[in-house]
Order: sequence, then structure tokens, then C-alpha cells
Amino acid sequence: MQYRTFGRMGWQVSDIGYGMWGMGDWTGSDDAESMASLERSVELDCNFFDTAWAYGDGHSERLLGQLVALHPDKRLFTASKIPPKSRKWPSRPGYLLQENYPPDHIRKYTEMSLNNLGLRTLDLIQFHTWNDEWGADPGWQEAVKALKRDGLVRAVGISVNRWEPENVIKTLRTGLVDAVQVIYNIFDQAPEDRLFPTCRELGVAVIARVPFDEGTLTGTLTLESRWPQGDWRNSYFVPENLKASVERAEALKPLVPAGTTLPELALRFILSNPDVSTVIPGMRKVRNVEANIAVSDRGGLDADLLAKLRQHRWDRRPTSWSQ
Repeated sequence: MQYRTFGRMGWQVSDIGYGMWGMGDWTGSDDAESMASLERSVELDCNFFDTAWAYGDGHSERLLGQLVALHPDKRLFTASKIPPKSRKWPSRPGYLLQENYPPDHIRKYTEMSLNNLGLRTLDLIQFHTWNDEWGADPGWQEAVKALKRDGLVRAVGISVNRWEPENVIKTLRTGLVDAVQVIYNIFDQAPEDRLFPTCRELGVAVIARVPFDEGTLTGTLTLESRWPQGDWRNSYFVPENLKASVERAEALKPLVPAGTTLPELALRFILSNPDVSTVIPGMRKVRNVEANIAVSDRGGLDADLLAKLRQHRWDRRPTSWSQ
């Protein structure tokens, strides 16, 4: 496992972290299998774990709490997220900060997350949605200062809305945000334009999420792909998105080097960018943990292949189905 510096916090975090959404409330999740996968990741020296209260109303957080309790001798970095009070994902223009993150709500859900995790201090608490027009509001600013002052959290972050990587830049300049979580992958290269340079300037850590574009970049989707009733992917991979996603994944396959896989290519593309502090693939099975973590030691891609992959950039705009 390779490690990177987590922005101005200075933490040394595994460049392959662990995204825990799937084990919170996706169909087919099994707690025993989830814990076995988490345990295997620790054995392989993964030390950064990202969860959220919204992942099963605290279920994913409680699994992470169990993991941390089992390894008191290891430094495992814990990150969670405050859900918007409105329960509306993502934030849209016109939404009010007071309706989503009033100060008492920020405090309440940080404390709830700590209770689920069984911790006195959380390494990173993140806003699960955001709108950059909220940045200047003193309410959230004073709330996060108090969380740090009272020892409840060490760092504060923002999880940026899908396909809106610039919708946080003014807020970063308040100096109160230590980390940004953003969708970044072979298709979604837009964070490189303005977000990453701003993070570099300010010492803000970058957490790259959705490295496989919700499954597209595993290369396993087909036009006939379907999921169990209630699975979130059914609402994301609507016909128009499924067709375009499958076509773009197929176009990438000729670029996969012999002896490797499309998922490995996807992760190594992200690891090629030094602005990324850690990437957090979702992993619910031991075999996925082993395959993804093995990519860490393989490092980035050569310049020629990166140049070819840049031609597969896919700039998208939020839609009714892209939460």
C-alpha cells in the first residue's frame, strides 16, 4: 500500500481508501460479508474509511465503529457526513442553508455519528451536499469552529454535488474546509480545471469518489443490466444513461493494457494525479478489496496512455436522475 499526505492536515492516508455506501443500504449487502471485507482491507494496510449517517441511517457508521474497536493498535482514519435536514439530494440552486444545515442540525448529526462509531472524536466530518452560495453564511462557519474547538472533529469537509466540481470553490477560500470529496474518474475529468488547482493552492485534501462511475468503468454493464427492486442503480441507470454509459465503456476497452483490467485502469488513472489524496472505491466483497488495493503498488499510468484516456472525458450536467 502506498500513502499520500492528506492536505494541510498532514495525515498519511492510504491512496486506496474505502467507500462504505454500498454496505449501508444497497440491496444484497450482508453484514458478515461487509465486516470480512473491512477486516481484509485493514490486513492490507488500508487506513482511510468514508461513511455517512445517510448510509442506512447510521448502519454503515456502526460497521465502521466495530472495525475501529477491533483494531485499537492501528491508526484508522474515520470520515462521515452530515445529511441535509431537508433530506434532499443533491442541493439545487435556491435551496436555503437554514433548511439544510442549521447550526443545531450540524451539531446534532455530528454527535449522532460519533455515537454510532463509538468515538469521542471523528477525523473528518463532511457536509453531504453543498451550494457555494452558502459559503459566506456565519451559521455553518461558527458551527464547525465549535466542533473543532470542542474536540468532536479534527477536520471539516464538503462532498460536492455530482458533476458540479466548481460549486465549492468560494467556500474553500473561507479557510474552514480541510477536504473536498468529488466525483473524479476517466469520464469525469472536470475537477482538474479549477477545483484541483484551488485545492493545491490552499492545502485542501482531495477525496476522489465514484472511481468506476457507479459501475460503468468496471466494464460489466450491458444494455440488459438490471438490479433488484429498490436498488438505487435502477434510478441512476435510466435507459438514456445506461445506453450512453455502456457505449463509452466499450470504447475504452481497446485501451486496457494486456494483463490488466478496466477497473485497474480506472483506478490507476486517478492515482496518476498527485492532487488526489485518496480514492474511495465502494467494496462489499473480499475479492474486490484485494483487487482494488493491489492497484496501489502499481502506481500511475504512462503519459501516452493518459493522453489517450483524456480523449474520453465526458462533461455532464446534473439531471433529475443523477443524484
